[in-house]
Amino acid sequence: MLRRLYDWMLTLSAGPRAKLALFWVSFAEASFFPLPPDILLVPMTIARPQDAYRLALLTGIGSTLGGALGYAIGSLLYDSVGLWIIHLYGYGDKMDAFRETYAQYGLWIILLKGLTPIPYKLVTITSGFAGYNFFLFMLLTVISRTLRFLAVAWILKRYGEPVREFIERKLALSAFLLLFFVVGGFVLVKYVV
Repeated sequence: MLRRLYDWMLTLSAGPRAKLALFWVSFAEASFFPLPPDILLVPMTIARPQDAYRLALLTGIGSTLGGALGYAIGSLLYDSVGLWIIHLYGYGDKMDAFRETYAQYGLWIILLKGLTPIPYKLVTITSGFAGYNFFLFMLLTVISRTLRFLAVAWILKRYGEPVREFIERKLALSAFLLLFFVVGGFVLVKYVV
């Protein structure tokens, strides 16, 4: 099953609508979607290493625009949609402490969390809820998300063939590692932040 899914992702990543799918997954992940855009960025970059940096920039643009939607959810719809999303992920009890921390460390929170696999939607919604300066939020989002995806692109462009070989040889382990990082990001936010 994993082999078919992996082959399908590689086929999709080389298809004519791959860039559009990458953009929308990046956009949605920054505001409400649970899976990181890496699920498409990685196979697309492996399939087209010559487009690695363009794909990373497209992912960064999608994530930044999605961040604006997440900010709007937190700012305008926190009591309904925003709160529902936060509770869906099980972080409702952390929001007040997170909001207080924003007053003092908002710049660092946005920059550091934007560079990690921690679910960015939590940062975008909370930034809106906390009333963090929108223009500064957008600037920090552009910087952190673009750097994050450019780093992924650089690693895959430089080490793409060994990465691809590892993934294909150890597909179950690779899927487990991806799942570990996604779930680990949620757990880290819930219990550490």
